[in-house]
Amino acid sequence: MMAALRVAVAWATVLAFAWFGKGWLGDLSDPLFAGSLFAWLLGVIVWAAFGVVHEAEELAHRLGEPLGTLVLTLAIVIIEVALISAVMLSAKDAPTLGRDTMFAVLMIVLNGVVGLGLLVGGLRHHQQRYNLQGASAFLSVIIPLTTIALIIPNFTSSTSDGTLTTLQAVTFSVFTLALYGVFLLIQTGRHSEFFIDAEVPEATEPSHGADPVSGGSVAKHIGLLLANVVPIVILAKSLAVILDHGIAALGAPTALGGVLIAAIVFTPEGISALKAVARNELQRAINLCLGAATSTVGLTVPAILTIGLLTGQTVVLGLKPTEMTLLAVTLILSAQTFSGSRTTVLEGAVHLVLFFVYLVLIFSP
Repeated sequence: MMAALRVAVAWATVLAFAWFGKGWLGDLSDPLFAGSLFAWLLGVIVWAAFGVVHEAEELAHRLGEPLGTLVLTLAIVIIEVALISAVMLSAKDAPTLGRDTMFAVLMIVLNGVVGLGLLVGGLRHHQQRYNLQGASAFLSVIIPLTTIALIIPNFTSSTSDGTLTTLQAVTFSVFTLALYGVFLLIQTGRHSEFFIDAEVPEATEPSHGADPVSGGSVAKHIGLLLANVVPIVILAKSLAVILDHGIAALGAPTALGGVLIAAIVFTPEGISALKAVARNELQRAINLCLGAATSTVGLTVPAILTIGLLTGQTVVLGLKPTEMTLLAVTLILSAQTFSGSRTTVLEGAVHLVLFFVYLVLIFSP
């Protein structure tokens, strides 16, 4: 019943904005009206995103790991890419949005969610185990992807403003997609055992409880997942218009747009990861968090560079010096955190400190 209501509300909102949206978004000068529209769209999008998480978790129980978390991660990242694309195509003047959103996702996921998760898990379970090979595989892809996308553009001699030439944009997009594709083959194919708890092999088995695996049940949840994802993608453009107007009207930092998109999209997945940690399922939480970071860079970079090439927009990828430093420390810390087979409260506390430093730097760079 709740799933049907959620889908009905989401699609009713889509129809309302399809019919009246042009008039509503044409004049946002009234702060109360603009705020009400933003709250409406934000509420529907977040509610639908929770629906995506719910259906993806249902699929996870039926498909087993790591396919379950991969479905959730890809669905969430598709929403993120749709929101970024909508803002870029509507604002026509958001050269750093993709960079800011990717950086925000990395900080929120690798420091905020991972830090809070390890802190909660450590307080509740003292030490938690995970599959070291899986975490190492994630980081071996995250480190080069983030370096290529967010650091190298600052040091190329062809440009001097953190942008890429056409040749660099095309080749870097191909390299990024190729590396991400190889990782997916490893994750879902010959080394899928890296992404399940090494000490609980039965976790690889799909759920065979009251709702056993069947083509019908899987198809049903895939259908509901799509029914929740599509409205988010459609409503993203309307939300982007209001978001862009609000940031400009308030004189807020431009990076705030990327932070809001990342927070909107990854809040449901973050909650799912924290629930997994509370159940002492650290491996699932790692698959969600590190998988989100990997997929975000692997899919967002080609998407925004393609939009930039097709529309002639400038796309700035290179981070500022303080942000590069924070990213480098985060990557080093993540490699250190996931260098053993168990985690404690200490690792969580250190990640959270870095996350709070990131929040301060948004408003006081």
